[in-house]
This record gives sequence, structure tokens and C-alpha cells, in this order.
Amino acid sequence: MHGSPHIVSDVMSETVAAIGREAAFKEIVRMMQDWKVSALPVLEGEGRVVGVVSEADLLPKEEFRDSDPDRHTQLRRLSDLAKAGAVTAGELMTSPALTVHADATLAQAARTMAHAKVKRLPVVDDVGMLQGIVSRADLLKVFLRDDEDIAEEVRREVVSYLFPAPTSAVRVAVRDGVVTLSGRIRDTSLVPVAARLVRAVEGVVNVEFNLAEHGGSSESATAPSGHGKSENASLS
Repeated sequence: MHGSPHIVSDVMSETVAAIGREAAFKEIVRMMQDWKVSALPVLEGEGRVVGVVSEADLLPKEEFRDSDPDRHTQLRRLSDLAKAGAVTAGELMTSPALTVHADATLAQAARTMAHAKVKRLPVVDDVGMLQGIVSRADLLKVFLRDDEDIAEEVRREVVSYLFPAPTSAVRVAVRDGVVTLSGRIRDTSLVPVAARLVRAVEGVVNVEFNLAEHGGSSESATAPSGHGKSENASLS
């Protein structure tokens, strides 16, 4: 029923700054500065991603540059101390690399970034070869979608199935990504289902209702475009 969601390949950048295992510390810093990125994939062979070097991997060298950590700190920060003495990407990188496939949905990529607290993910194929890079900013591009495009998809993929004419008369309006469904419907118990389906449309920021059951009075509801309460949205 529902239209296919956008996937990572729709928004990723195919031009990627990457380095090899033997890249030197200063070369890594210089590439980050030149490309204005906070992390670089580390490749071997024909382009297989084996790790990622981020700014966080580089900072221990400055943090411990002129300090003599006590034994407690040495035990607690063993990994950071090792990176403080590292001089190549192979020694600095976090491995295995956290990656995403090109056919993953934007929601899947967003969850991976949120859970791992990273800003970008290398995009790889089934054998780990680099195909691109996807960033937080890339995932937000769907919210630039035109309001009328969103409205048309909501009419086609949600309203026509849940509230078909002539038993229902539902109007769809979208402003700045906020979808409003108004009119009369046969069964208001379908509102929570409509909330979930509309929220799943790419680019939707929020869902609001101004609906009445045939023979009843007009009522309204708002379903925030996130998880949780919107699952139970209903007319109040």
C-alpha cells in the first residue's frame, strides 16, 4: 500500500575522502581540514572499509601530550593512551567500522547514527567495499520535500485506502510539512492508523486531524510525528 521509503543511496554522497592504513597522523588531520569532515573511512585493497578514524581518535595525542597519567588513569584510559602514541591510521582507527548499506532506509541509518552517537556512516556493499558516505545532514534532506508532493502521497497512499469516497470526505492540506486531515469519516477508530501511516510518509513533520464521524460533531486531534504517543492518537 504505502510508497517506498527513501533509502540511503537516494541521499548519500558518492565522492568520499578516505585514507589507507599507513596514512600518517598529520596527513589525516590535513585531510579532515581540507574536506571539512570529522571522520575518514580507512580502506585496504581495492576499497574495502576496515575502520574509521574520527576527531575523537586524534584528540588523545593532544590531551596526553605533556601529561604523566597516574596508574588509575592508565588503567581507565588504556585505549586512549594507546591512541595518544599512535602515528598511523591503522593504529588510530576504530575497527570494525560502523557502516550502512545503500539500500537501508533513512530511518535505519538515523537509528544507527543515534545509537552510536556518530555524525556520518560509510556506505558499503555486501562485501564491504566503499560506495559513499551518508551524514546527519543528508538524512534531513527529506524534510525539504515540497508540501504538495507530500499531500499527493497522503491522498494516494493513506486517504484513498482508509477513508474512500463516497462513504468519507477527507481533505488533505500540508503546510511546512505539517499534514492536516479534515472532513467527515465513517469510522473515527481508524484515526490512530492514519496517524501512523501519514507519519511514515517521507518529509512529514507532524499530523493533525479535524475530522467528524458521519452523524457526529466535529472533533480534532494532533499526532506528533515521532514514536510513542502518536501511536495512540485518536479524536478527543
